[in-house]
Amino acid sequence: MEEKNPIIGITMGDGAGVGPEIIMKALKHEEIYNICRPFVIGDAKLLERAAGIVGNTAQVRRIASLDEAAFAYGTVECIDLDLLPADLPFGQISAEAGNAAFRYLEKAIQLANEGKIDAICTAPLNKEALHKAGHIYPGHTEILAELTGTSDYSMMLSAPKLKVIHVTTHIGLLDAVKKINPSRVYTVIKLAHDTLQKAGYEQPRIAVCGINPHAGENGLFGYGEEEEKIVPAVQKAREEGILVSGPLPADTLFFRTTRGDFDIVVAMYHDQGHGPVKVLGLEAGVNITVGLPIIRTSVDHGTAFDIAGKGIADDLSLREAIRQAVELAPQRV
Repeated sequence: MEEKNPIIGITMGDGAGVGPEIIMKALKHEEIYNICRPFVIGDAKLLERAAGIVGNTAQVRRIASLDEAAFAYGTVECIDLDLLPADLPFGQISAEAGNAAFRYLEKAIQLANEGKIDAICTAPLNKEALHKAGHIYPGHTEILAELTGTSDYSMMLSAPKLKVIHVTTHIGLLDAVKKINPSRVYTVIKLAHDTLQKAGYEQPRIAVCGINPHAGENGLFGYGEEEEKIVPAVQKAREEGILVSGPLPADTLFFRTTRGDFDIVVAMYHDQGHGPVKVLGLEAGVNITVGLPIIRTSVDHGTAFDIAGKGIADDLSLREAIRQAVELAPQRV
């Protein structure tokens, strides 16, 4: 463990899902401790239960603050909010677990705002449980945006050979088309450009999806949405020196990007961007919230209630999310 390594806060997510298990699986890998200083914000007793399920012999150590943390391999340190019972049923939606998942994230944001941690990595929460607890948000991204006072943000998905950033996400398709406008499209192009530049891309190559089949094919499909909603944004970005192409047909664009023609795709709506990423491998996908004042990465899968408690959940996405958090986190001197 290097003292210059970033401090990564891992939130436990919904305790009835696979979050505790994939955390304890991921923290069995010494390489995680070699690249960062990880700790968990959650419920220590559920981590202990998960350790028994996945065969992690590490000690779960309760800490009140990061001043007490040693970040040593073989120990999983937990800021223990003590919100859930040790025998919380697996795979069941509950307001109790939904509220706890919200509180873990709230605590992580507090620590980030205080400059105590360098990035947040989130295990999955359950939207229905979240709503049952009275926290009416579509997901992690919107909670993070509100609690950090961020207005210009976007969801970015990263998988091997493909990065996708979204203009709209958790709304219906008809509502998404209404919400797409030149200002929002330009904002997302700029977020993509700035994020990749910070990650070391000298001149990111950005490709923008159309809305209609064949990107409208010069008015043949749709009602001129590409010309009205996308083209002005692309032109503005180009005038600023951003290397951006589009609008382009989505049916071939993702293939072209995996081939190496572009560094990132700007998708117009949720399934347009999520589908191709998840085809490439659900376990290896990482969800990154772009535009926040803090780095946040996440697994790109849900709570998997159907397999919770069985010890078979794959921790690959969480390990990739931790690595992405390390890569994007500001360097300590």
